[in-house]
Amino acid sequence: MKVETLKVDGAALTIHLNGPDWDGAPAATIGNVSFKVPKAGRELLQKALVRIRDAGFDRVLGPMAGDTWHSYRFVSESDGSPAFLMEPANRAHEPLIFAAAGFEPVARYFSARMALEKCDPAPLPAPADFTVETWDGNEPEVLFQEVFALSCVAFADNAFYTPIPESVFLGMYRPVIPLLKRELIFFARRPDGTLAGFLFAIPNYAEGLETKTVILKTYASFVPGAGRHMVHACHAKARAMGYETVIHALIQDNNRSADRSRKEGGEVFRRYELLGLKWDV
Repeated sequence: MKVETLKVDGAALTIHLNGPDWDGAPAATIGNVSFKVPKAGRELLQKALVRIRDAGFDRVLGPMAGDTWHSYRFVSESDGSPAFLMEPANRAHEPLIFAAAGFEPVARYFSARMALEKCDPAPLPAPADFTVETWDGNEPEVLFQEVFALSCVAFADNAFYTPIPESVFLGMYRPVIPLLKRELIFFARRPDGTLAGFLFAIPNYAEGLETKTVILKTYASFVPGAGRHMVHACHAKARAMGYETVIHALIQDNNRSADRSRKEGGEVFRRYELLGLKWDV
């Protein structure tokens, strides 16, 4: 058994026995948490923990549906604004049930919003080692193959990273293809044409088709300065397209993107936590 779904009246979760390493040892994960009834959730979580210990694991992460490519993290603080597109969401009592079972935060994240009229007032100097271009809108499969290849390298050193097959990644993003706007997808390319970075942004369709908010979902780069230039280009293009607000989404507290968002004046409106539990370690 690698993945098992547990259900009772009022609660459900999945157990994943192929989770990432945590401090040098394999961890199980608990994902797809839905505790409509708190008492049922508490009892089901305890049942899951027994299953995980019996399987030989001494540590577990949650919520995480197996890896960080899929849904993970609880909302820990919020200003009460509606969830944006592809944002994790949970009932307020669900992280409390995990905490009562002994789970503690092992990683923290935030989302921040900014008025686009205040972003990047001055143009950046032209880079020498790369150029920034938007996606041409053709061959979306090729687009995501390039993004996947770069992501596997760029994120490999991140905490709790686990590789996945390209086919799984493409299956996750195919449903998003009709929602894409090519003007909000950027590549940084070296002079020889090889990919040095990418940025993926998407309108916040959770607000409707006429949304005035764009989500800067993720970006990565290998060349110093490429990330900053792609973010600047994204802000400028979104402004020109009539968007009014940008969301810097799901940023880990201690990485470079977090520093950049803070320096640019991003206002945090949501915080998230990934929780973990160790036994006899």
